[in-house]
Amino acid sequence: MSSVPFTTPASVLTVMAHPDDAELWAGGTLARCSASSAAVTIAVPHHTEPGRDTEAAAGAAALGATLYQYDHPAAATLRELLLEVRPEVVITHPLRDVHAEHRTIADTLVAALPDVVIATGYPRRVYAADSYNSLTLDGPIPPHTIIDITDTHEQKQRALAKHASQPITDHFGPMAETLARLWGSRIGVTHAENFVPLPVLGRLPAAPTL
Repeated sequence: MSSVPFTTPASVLTVMAHPDDAELWAGGTLARCSASSAAVTIAVPHHTEPGRDTEAAAGAAALGATLYQYDHPAAATLRELLLEVRPEVVITHPLRDVHAEHRTIADTLVAALPDVVIATGYPRRVYAADSYNSLTLDGPIPPHTIIDITDTHEQKQRALAKHASQPITDHFGPMAETLARLWGSRIGVTHAENFVPLPVLGRLPAAPTL
């Protein structure tokens, strides 16, 4: 495989379940988009553990992204978010993620999409990001849209390090490094991230690009 052409979308919204998810699964790509003047928004629910919301803000800032937090991850809430941001690209969790809270967010987002897309035409494209050891309940995540993040990998790791309450040094950081190297090896670069398109009103992206 070779690296897919990368044309920076005008705006990217990640809808994730936890404060460190965007950094972990898409941080290098978000940093690359931000560096190319794309409007990048990270949306996560408010977290009950002390300090997690502060870490979320610091992690988003390290990627050059805007943080959007909400109280109730219901379809109506995400519908309002999509209408407000009108992103060209949305990134979320795999629908069959091994983490139940990841699946709930992805399912809720998908439920909110049809009305918004019909009303506004946005988002144009929706992607599922990676997961723990690139596995879902149905097996390995297939390679599809692999983005070279060699130049932004260190920025991704710095953003992850903002989540000091989590096992970044001993667990998430090394896992992110391993996954980035594995995806990178598929396209002949040092580090990469993989995304799999989700249908929007029955349509998939016509080209293998974010």
